[in-house]
Amino acid sequence: MTDRRTIFMGTPVFACPTLQKLIERGENLIAVVTQPDRPKGRGQKLMPPPIKELAEKNGIPVYQPSKVRDPNFIDIIRELKPDVIVVVAFGQILPKALLDIPQYGCINVHASLLPRYRGAAPLNWCIINGETETGVTTMLMDVGLDTGDMLLTRKTPLDENEDIVSLHDRMAAMGADLLAETLDRLAEGDLVPQPQNNADSCYAPMLKKEDGVINWHADARSIHNQVRGLAAWPGACTTIGDQVLKIFRTRIGTGTGSGEPGQVLQAAKDHFEVACQSGTLYLHELQLAGKKRLDCASFLAGYPVHEGTLLGNKQTEDSSL
Repeated sequence: MTDRRTIFMGTPVFACPTLQKLIERGENLIAVVTQPDRPKGRGQKLMPPPIKELAEKNGIPVYQPSKVRDPNFIDIIRELKPDVIVVVAFGQILPKALLDIPQYGCINVHASLLPRYRGAAPLNWCIINGETETGVTTMLMDVGLDTGDMLLTRKTPLDENEDIVSLHDRMAAMGADLLAETLDRLAEGDLVPQPQNNADSCYAPMLKKEDGVINWHADARSIHNQVRGLAAWPGACTTIGDQVLKIFRTRIGTGTGSGEPGQVLQAAKDHFEVACQSGTLYLHELQLAGKKRLDCASFLAGYPVHEGTLLGNKQTEDSSL
């Protein structure tokens, strides 16, 4: 346990392992800051962010400003006199007035190997772009978007079939461990911040629904990576006939089959193979709009598909699904 007065700022499930780690370490958590409750579901009932639930369960005071730039909120933080502010996927850019408050600065856990993949969706885009390695970085925040000096990094290989769901959980746990190491070395005076090389940076923008639309005129590996990277949201999708078809899991084909891009080459028992511009894909987990998500065999048992069927049509591009 330390006497260091710590404020934690975060919102989604990704941030929870880091807050839990701070709680288990006995850090002096004086407050948690998260986004306001949001309406969710068909009933649009107000639901608290996951971080709020975890904080309240552990008796930590919670603040939910609609805008962290609000001078009244900044005054509240100033009065709390934090020594350090830990930030994980909070969801708003912090103003300089807030960044300047803690004597040890605001330390962010970012889910990429900075300066690569700055922005809102680093894990998704590293998968979509076919990276074979990723990781997490702790950094001292500045007024830019993920441009602050780096403190520590931790790397991990990225398997060609790992999707965003499993990677999200791995990186959340890895980020929590790296933040703990960062705080320990901060206390020891053993950290030397390293400036980022802006020439090596790239941007990972927020995902849009239309990012999920499959273009079968791409190569098989590119489409496979798109499916992996968007498996949580919005899901990679195409059309079959006049129905929307979401695809959640694929494998790159190993056979020699070929056909028009989007053409079904095999659709029997547990084999659903589709031609791409180059190469083929096996579809392993699918979902028709309004139906259950199914493995390939279950899907084909309830929705027979004929060889030669063409996936994707003008409706797909017009509606962006």
